[in-house]
Amino acid sequence: MDVHGRDLRYFTAVADELSFTRAAERLYVSQPALSKQIRALERQLGAELFVRDRRTVRLTGVGEALLPHARALLAAWESAEEEVRRARTAQRGALVVGMSTSPGRGLLPALRSRLLAGHPGARPTLHQVGWADPSAGLADGSSDVAFVWLPLPDGERYRSVVVAEEPRLVALPPGHRLAGRDAVDFAELLDEPFLALPAEAGALRDYWLALDARAGRAPRIGGVVGSAEETHEAVANGQGVVLLAVGNASLIVRDEVTAVPVRGISPSRLAVAARHEDDRPLVRAYLAAASAVAGPGQSPTAI
Repeated sequence: MDVHGRDLRYFTAVADELSFTRAAERLYVSQPALSKQIRALERQLGAELFVRDRRTVRLTGVGEALLPHARALLAAWESAEEEVRRARTAQRGALVVGMSTSPGRGLLPALRSRLLAGHPGARPTLHQVGWADPSAGLADGSSDVAFVWLPLPDGERYRSVVVAEEPRLVALPPGHRLAGRDAVDFAELLDEPFLALPAEAGALRDYWLALDARAGRAPRIGGVVGSAEETHEAVANGQGVVLLAVGNASLIVRDEVTAVPVRGISPSRLAVAARHEDDRPLVRAYLAAASAVAGPGQSPTAI
C-alpha cells in the first residue's frame, strides 16, 4: 500500500477540525478536492475514517486508530526535511582548503576573514596533503581550493592567484663551506647533493631542483623528502642542500641549519588554485579573497 504524505496531512487536518470546510480552508484546497482525496485514502485502507452527516464529522474507530500513527509519520518526515535542509546548508558552506605545509605569511587568517565577510555561513576546513601531490588535493578532488607552488603538473586543469613571489634561498648543513655568505650563485651549487621532492611531484620536483638553471647537467640527489620536518632533519644531517622560498625559511632554518640567497634562478611563486570547472560561489569567493590579499604586483593567473 502506497499512502502519500499529502493523504496523511489531509486526514489529520480533517481530524483536527472535524469539518471538511474548515480543513479545506486550512489546507488552501477546495472542499470537493479534499473530500475526494479522503475517499481515495479510505478506499486504499478498505475502511471509513470519518462518519459524516449534515451537521457533524467525527472519527470512526479506524480513524482513531490511524490518527496517532499519521501524526508520528508526519512529524518524522518534518524532522527529516529539517535535517536535509541543515545538511544542504552545511554542504553549501563547506570549503576544503588543501596545503602541503602551512602557507604562513598571515595568509590563512586574512583569507578566512575576507571569505566570511562575504559568506558568513562558510566553513573553511584545512586539509594537509603530502608533498607527493603538488596539487595539494585538487587533482583527486579532496580539496576545493589549495595553496600550491607553481608550476603545477597538468597546469591547464587549474586557475590560480599568485599570493607571494619570493626569492629562493638554499638551506645549508652546519659548517657548510658556503654558510655565512651574503649570497651564492647557483653555479656554485651544481656539484652539491640536493634534496628532492618525491618523483610523483613531477614538474614541481624539477623546479625545486632548478633543472632549468643546470644547462643540462643532472642533479646529484642526496635524498628524497616528503615534509618540512624531514627536510630539516636531512639538511641538518648533511644529506644535502635544498632550495626554499624566503617565506618558508623558518620551517627549515634552525638548529645550526642556515640559508643564503641564491642568484641565477627564478623566484618562487606561491598561489591559491582551484580546478577550472569548479565555479561554485565559495570557490570563486576564496580566489577573489586571495586576489585581494596578494602582495604588490601579484595578479590572477590562468595556469
